[in-house]
Amino acid sequence: MTTLQVIWFLLVGVLLTGFAILDGFDLGVGFWHLGAKGDKERRTLLNAVGPVWDGNEVWLLTGGGALFAAFPPVYASVFSGFYLAMMLVLLALISRAVSLEFRSKEESKTWRSTWDTVFSVASITASLLFGVALGNILRGIPLNGAGDYTGTFFGLLNPYAIMIGVVGVAMLAFHGANFIALKAPGDLGERARRWASIAGPIYLALFVVASVVTIVSQNHLLENFAAVPILWAIPVLALACVVASLLLSKKNQLKKAFLLSSLSIAGMMGITGASLFPRLVPALGALELSLTAANSSSSELTLKTMLILTIIGMPLVLGYTIWVYKAFGGKVDINSESNHY
Repeated sequence: MTTLQVIWFLLVGVLLTGFAILDGFDLGVGFWHLGAKGDKERRTLLNAVGPVWDGNEVWLLTGGGALFAAFPPVYASVFSGFYLAMMLVLLALISRAVSLEFRSKEESKTWRSTWDTVFSVASITASLLFGVALGNILRGIPLNGAGDYTGTFFGLLNPYAIMIGVVGVAMLAFHGANFIALKAPGDLGERARRWASIAGPIYLALFVVASVVTIVSQNHLLENFAAVPILWAIPVLALACVVASLLLSKKNQLKKAFLLSSLSIAGMMGITGASLFPRLVPALGALELSLTAANSSSSELTLKTMLILTIIGMPLVLGYTIWVYKAFGGKVDINSESNHY
């Protein structure tokens, strides 16, 4: 395996981690959206994510583009094998966008309530499907000698993948509650702190259960941890971040609580990378057929050229992201001059 292949394995992971953290909180906001009381509170939530949600999803597009350019066979196998599942994810993401734009077009309570429901259901559905997709990657998918997916859509709905999907929903619900507590004023912000105090322990419990099941049933994910025991620090730190986030939220240190819930997600993605490396897609029941960073990468010239472009472009993306979050920082204030959400 070359240095460039390792670098691109890490870069794809970084991009997907950025998506999980940034789009994760607005998916989490959707989880709690119907728990907001009245039109003003729901508008508060929508205005909290309105300026940033589309920029957050750029990280998913960039991660998918990097996967396509750096590891084309992985992109081909995963996106073709998960085709129907991906269409459901796209439907959920499109439904969220449509609900954000359409909700304010009519004053009717029924109209707004309908789009509120669409926004919430689509957010939860997308969170679950992303988790199920990750669960299938961790478990492994059936591949033939050419690296093509040989399973069915219903084969993706296996108990292990669904369990990981449920863990993902709990994780994003906790993250979203921390974001709402940070952004929403008054009673809504206080209720969000209570939501976080409920979602956090559930997330922790589900993660422990999923970890035990993984240790018992997915031996291939433990190979790197056995070879390099220091990697066990990643799950320990991730769990510590969740606990610390809960404690800080109770102390009303909301920025730190949100930062630590973000770091916990980064930790979870780190666990995923450490478990899979060097495999990108393990082959179920036949690990020798797995797609790895070594056997599925583009040419060295392609990887080198893309790395140069990334070094130029990534600071621009990061700079823009930081600027947007600073520009729309602080509590959301709903008044007659608020935007259209």
